Amino acid sequence: MSSTKLKRRHKISDYISNKEVTAKPEEIDAVQPFTKKLVEVYGYPKSHIQTHPQFRVKRRPSDNKKSYPVDIAVFSSKKHTDENIEIIVECKSKTQNDGKTQLENYLTLSRANIGVWFNGEEFIAIRKYEKSGKIFFDDLPDIPKFGERLEDIGQYKRKDLIQPHNLIHEFRAIRNYLAGNAVGMTNDSAFAQEVINVILCKLYDEKYTEPENKIRFRAGYEESTDNVLNRIMEIFLDTKKEYSDVFEDTDSIKLDGKSLTYIVGKIQKFSLIDAERDVVGDAFEVFIGASLRGSQGQFFTPRNVVKTVIEIIDPEPDEYVIDPACGSGGFLSECLRYVHKKIDIQGKKLKWSDEQIKEEKIKKVTKYFRGLERDAFLSKVAKAYMIILGDGKSGIKSEDSLNLPKNWNPETNAIIKLGMFDIVITNPPFGAKIPVKGKEKLSQFDLCHNWEMSKDGIWSKGKVLESQSPQIAFIDRCLDFLKEGGRLGIVLPDGVLSNTTEKYIRHSLSQRTELIGVIDLPKSTFLPSTPTKTHLLFLRKKLNPNPKSNLFLSYAKTCGHDKRGTKTPTDDIREIPQYLKKVKNNTETSNLGLIINHNQLKNDVWLPKYYNPEIDLELKKYDEKNYDITSIGKLIEDGIITVSSGDEIGSRNYGIGDIPFIRTSEISNLEVITDPTHCTSKDIYDEYKEKQNIQNEDILMVCDGTYLIGRCAMVTDLDTKMIIQSHFKQIKIKNKEKISPYLLLALINLEIVQKQLESKSFRQGTISTLGNRFVEIKLPIPKDEIIRKNLTDIMQTAIKTKRQAKKSLLNFDFNSKIENLMGIKNRGNQGNL
Repeated sequence: MSSTKLKRRHKISDYISNKEVTAKPEEIDAVQPFTKKLVEVYGYPKSHIQTHPQFRVKRRPSDNKKSYPVDIAVFSSKKHTDENIEIIVECKSKTQNDGKTQLENYLTLSRANIGVWFNGEEFIAIRKYEKSGKIFFDDLPDIPKFGERLEDIGQYKRKDLIQPHNLIHEFRAIRNYLAGNAVGMTNDSAFAQEVINVILCKLYDEKYTEPENKIRFRAGYEESTDNVLNRIMEIFLDTKKEYSDVFEDTDSIKLDGKSLTYIVGKIQKFSLIDAERDVVGDAFEVFIGASLRGSQGQFFTPRNVVKTVIEIIDPEPDEYVIDPACGSGGFLSECLRYVHKKIDIQGKKLKWSDEQIKEEKIKKVTKYFRGLERDAFLSKVAKAYMIILGDGKSGIKSEDSLNLPKNWNPETNAIIKLGMFDIVITNPPFGAKIPVKGKEKLSQFDLCHNWEMSKDGIWSKGKVLESQSPQIAFIDRCLDFLKEGGRLGIVLPDGVLSNTTEKYIRHSLSQRTELIGVIDLPKSTFLPSTPTKTHLLFLRKKLNPNPKSNLFLSYAKTCGHDKRGTKTPTDDIREIPQYLKKVKNNTETSNLGLIINHNQLKNDVWLPKYYNPEIDLELKKYDEKNYDITSIGKLIEDGIITVSSGDEIGSRNYGIGDIPFIRTSEISNLEVITDPTHCTSKDIYDEYKEKQNIQNEDILMVCDGTYLIGRCAMVTDLDTKMIIQSHFKQIKIKNKEKISPYLLLALINLEIVQKQLESKSFRQGTISTLGNRFVEIKLPIPKDEIIRKNLTDIMQTAIKTKRQAKKSLLNFDFNSKIENLMGIKNRGNQGNL
């Protein structure tokens, strides 16, 4: 890689100046997110903000040069002068106390009156004021929005609240503040319960505050913490009174006034009801933590995924809906919003009064919506969430959905029965580390039995398994809940739709359901919580599925946020429902939607990317008159190439000799790069050398691994003495007259071939693998001899150049050259110092 490319990889674009800046941790985690927030949340024009080059202030009174660079400076106008500076923001990763002391120093020596310290996880705001000729500082609950005075902080009308995309940063700051300052509690579980109660107060206040009225949930400038505490407690009493079937008389908010004021200051300006994400879920992710939630296999579903599931399922107001793993109620609350919109449309059409529409909404949520959640506190939150949004009694119960229904509480059995639901929507817990056990429980489910396929392709169900992954048991339970013709929308990991070991699942589903469609979700969908790769599966329960019916396949490339949870411009997930409506009756296709017949599913694979229509469209660009579109399998069949795999020698054999053991990470820029810490002994080499028979001009291609699949290298005469890892395909060209190894290497590196490799790489456990699908890869081989020769020459020149550079390095005696330059060569033994 050139030095220019290497340099670019360590640069990012500054949000304010658009200049490339060094991608330091504080730049990525704090400076850039906070400048975006200043513009998008607080409304400051970019012209009033300076980041790069950094504005400078005095470090000390005697500093005439203004030597200290400020991370973010905010001015009262477009003129970036000492006289106009209003806010100084520091983003260094110091402790909170150090950050606050530093801010006070810079505010003292500048005209700015407001200071902010933010390190990506923690936030404090202070203001400077003078009294009797002395400078003092005090804390602020927030900073003013553009055009506001300090006195306006917290004085928000309901209509002025901002719709947030993501409150992860706010909840992280709250969590860190509470960890260092809260009185009377120390653990995240206690913090979570307190913060959720505060969130429910805010949701209640938003719901019952008219648009033109000032919100009660606020913390104003110079307002005492006692005032804020008393006002929030009043809201909480109102919330408990209104929703007495959710809260106990003993329920309370135990936070001290200062901590409560901090929380209110952080979220008061946002409309949580209108948030793009599930704010309760976000709070749980931060406070309970990915490690604890992950140990239970639960991760809260992003709102854009939830909305997409519901739009595709398209629930009607008189359909029974259940989420059997409802968490904090994200799926049910969004489904409720969707049904409410339909009721609004129906009410206007029938000229119902507002009161009649409200009554209809209450009736529908009370009669038709149900949820089960094993975690008692989460089920309570879901119930409150649903009632606040839906105005009715909620059908949320705290139960283990996978238990035998006869073991549920009588109250649950009175309102939830198997076979009663039109719609099931859910994101169940999944993971092999949290298996479902117990013969009685497992025996309920077909997919919790051992399945075997005979030689003639007939499946038979055997004994009950000792344990099963929860997501598999949940598939069966979801189908149990559905009526004949009912629809299921479920989040599942990749393996269920592609792994050979889970083929029995797809067979069972094909016998009991009709596949409506599948959406391939991007890897970043559940980040920053978990990198788990998932799909959305849509099924219709059918006793006699129609094998000729159509289904849709969608491949979302973007999900509206990056791996840090920061909002991005594009979101394929949200575009898919509308796109599918357009393509339903015509032949238009893209990654957003492809309509195919069930008979077109190949090799029992349900993954959308396997059928990526862009690949066939791009292959068609290669004119059949000029190119032979030939599969790797055909090259093997015709004896032109052979393909084999490497071996594993065991980590105990690493670092015991000087024979290279090549792993996938040691392939870069078409060449083999040796890691001396993994070299092995001659004895080990002798054990594998005949089997692998590595020769000059062999091609090595990575076939397993999450990010490296498709990466290739050509073996030169300098590399033949080595062993390769099992995650490689070793390609030998047997008939070089038919195809040159250099031409083959060039073709494998074409974008269209790399796209095929990605589309045929399926998740197997923790990594992706090509498996036997490698033979399906199609190569556009030029018929024109001149084109073939030119491609061959280009690749051959590149490989020879790399080989010569490697040989020069191998022959270059660094020590000798250095000793000669230093004049110490061949001086003999001078004795020990």
